[in-house]
Amino acid sequence: METWAGCSFPDEIFYDLDSDTWVRVEEEDRVTIGMTDVSQSRSGRLVHVGWKHQGKHVERGRPLAVIESSKWVGPMRAPVSGIIVATNEFSFVEDIAIANRDPYGEGWFYQIELDEDFDFSALANSGDAFEYYKEIIDESGLRCFRCEE
Repeated sequence: METWAGCSFPDEIFYDLDSDTWVRVEEEDRVTIGMTDVSQSRSGRLVHVGWKHQGKHVERGRPLAVIESSKWVGPMRAPVSGIIVATNEFSFVEDIAIANRDPYGEGWFYQIELDEDFDFSALANSGDAFEYYKEIIDESGLRCFRCEE
């Protein structure tokens, strides 16, 4: 796993650089997604998430959730196309800042069953994501942080 300015980039996941989200393959046709460390740090502490519900079909690049934080309100865009098969809504009700504490683990947002024709070449590997975000981090002076309990 690479790190830069406190920001982590785990090796075992893919990154959608346009939406600042990550994708971890769970099974051949099922993935888990969440906010990148850079995204949660840029946004600041989350205060509310507007969820799409299980069973809904989502399209890559279209709004998947509405994120409200201490600094920003806007859409979380879907990094993949498919059907939502699980949400982590309960964890966020229990601890709204869970994605700020553990963006690549307990702070996941959705599990999605991929459309048959989804092409992973649209996503970046960790090395490419590291190089992309490293430049943004250096230009903006961003430092990743994790909220405390």
